[in-house]
Amino acid sequence: MAFADILLDHDRPASIRRGVSLPRRQGYYPSPVEWRDQVLYFLLVDRFSDGQEATRPRLDRQRLEAARPALPNGEPWRWDRWARSGAERFQGGTLEGVRSKLDYLQGLGVTTLWLSPVFRQRGHLDSYHGYGIQDFLDVDPRFGDRRALVELVAAAHEAGLRVILDIIFNHSGANWLYPPATPGGETTPYYTWERHPFGAWRGHDGQPVAAIQTPEEGVWPRELQDSERYTRAGLGDLGAGDINDPYAEHKRTDFITLRDFKLDSPGLLTDLALCYKYWIALSDCDGFRIDTLKHVSPEEARNFCGSIKEFAANLGKKNFFLVGEIAGGDTNQDRYLDVLARNLNAALDIGEMRVQLNAIAKALAHPRDYFAGFEPGHAVMGSHRNLGERHVSVLDDHDHVFGGKLRFSSEAASDHQLVAGVALQLFTLGIPCLYYGTEQALAGPEPGERQWLPDWGGSDRYLREAMFGPLHPRQAGYPGLDAVDTDLPGFGAFGTAGQHCFDSEHPAYVRIAALTALRRDFPALRYGRQYPRPISILGWPFDVYGPGEIVAWSRILDDEELVCVLNAHGTDARGANVLIDAVLNPHGGAMTVVLNTAQAAAGPGFAGVHPVGSEVPVRIAADGKAFVEIGEFPPSEVLVLTNHPQPEPGAVLG
Repeated sequence: MAFADILLDHDRPASIRRGVSLPRRQGYYPSPVEWRDQVLYFLLVDRFSDGQEATRPRLDRQRLEAARPALPNGEPWRWDRWARSGAERFQGGTLEGVRSKLDYLQGLGVTTLWLSPVFRQRGHLDSYHGYGIQDFLDVDPRFGDRRALVELVAAAHEAGLRVILDIIFNHSGANWLYPPATPGGETTPYYTWERHPFGAWRGHDGQPVAAIQTPEEGVWPRELQDSERYTRAGLGDLGAGDINDPYAEHKRTDFITLRDFKLDSPGLLTDLALCYKYWIALSDCDGFRIDTLKHVSPEEARNFCGSIKEFAANLGKKNFFLVGEIAGGDTNQDRYLDVLARNLNAALDIGEMRVQLNAIAKALAHPRDYFAGFEPGHAVMGSHRNLGERHVSVLDDHDHVFGGKLRFSSEAASDHQLVAGVALQLFTLGIPCLYYGTEQALAGPEPGERQWLPDWGGSDRYLREAMFGPLHPRQAGYPGLDAVDTDLPGFGAFGTAGQHCFDSEHPAYVRIAALTALRRDFPALRYGRQYPRPISILGWPFDVYGPGEIVAWSRILDDEELVCVLNAHGTDARGANVLIDAVLNPHGGAMTVVLNTAQAAAGPGFAGVHPVGSEVPVRIAADGKAFVEIGEFPPSEVLVLTNHPQPEPGAVLG
């Protein structure tokens, strides 16, 4: 009998050491040989789908006012109510809802789902994001149950998709209180270099209790019910201290209201690793995204990750994926990747490169600034980026609000400008990760409505719209397990409620699907060497020119070159001569267009320049440089040409 079958026939174990006998040497779903082959898609389970979209109309983006209904008491639409709903409430997304959208994700070209944390949260709190765990061995009932997770992973595997779970071992949820007299209060007391006294575990409704007696009280499993296993340092500066110092403030502080683990407590790291080994064995998942990795010491991170890797390998998952969220920019990412070595596959590229990626795609920065990030001699993280296997490229995500900018499309020139950023993700070195809703150009309310929104440009709530269009959110606390709150509208896309936005014909979705299909078909776009390509405009010398001009780069694998040409201007057509490799592309040859995103969106009636299948002659300059002439093509569109187009289906080579 399979491990999952045995476990699912019983309640979740109360103890990880005494309640679980983990399997070994069994046939689990194998890891991919190469994670650069994957296209990741990160979604917040609560905000993605409830599986009931058939009961709601699809959002008409030309009639957004019609999707802002009055409340049942007749009160007109209120922006503050919509914003409050998104900040404070579960919206109703479920694991079954994710499962219902596997076809939609396959059509987009996604190969791996990254789920936000699904583990049980405190029932009286509305931590819809999942990062405040109360029970490390159970699924939050708002999302489903353990069986729903197992069935989702099985269905994904059946469809050829993989699943990554988001995990936390730096801290638990707000499962206990400091003493009421603690300076600063019992929830977020002032930081101390010593240890505050322990107050009390929290009960069903968050009240202090003398002892943990029910599954809703305190924290589970039992191994975590020891107050000595928590740092108890209060709330400090999450960025203070040297990253190499295991006792730095950022490594001891509680994570706001959440409770920091004292990972050097005897046996604690082992127990936390056992909890997550349980989830590998139960769910058959394919990897973990590790939250707040910077906040544990490099040595603790190495030991944890090494233990997880070895367990997964013993189940046949020889390349179980571990990707770390390491805040603080390239220096911190570089340090952890160095220390953890092969125990950590990759770091999320959420620092300087993400900023440059966004800026270049909107013609706000020089292309050199982005491509220099891959060069070992010019960038801190370059040595970890130059093969593309040790960083996950991010355009949008759920956390990062900087400079008043939210999702890429919140300040975009068109409904498909984000394709410029996604093309850079997919066709430059790295493992690309799309964020849910990017393919629908989610952007928050239109600019004229943002004046009504609290903390617009500074709150991550506006990164987390509900794609499935709930009419109302769940009620607060435990009542929200069964009932909705009709006093608040659902936190739907573009400041709406009651209409979903799963549109496989959206201009962004269609273009991204074309990009991912090309990446799948040409290994050079995943493994090839990368070269930024100088361009020439109106007879100017060949050079890499500044914002708003053609951005070009090549990926070369053996004798095969693919040249990617991006019009980074948001509103105007652009063209240029683009340098290519003169050895691989001799005079008299030609490069063939294998992708034109404008054509992908237009369909059969396309009448623009450089249609797919057309050839562009290779020309040789007086100094012997080879180039191709690219005619003007529309803004925020992408062309890809190759010297070795794929053979026709069924062609016999020889």
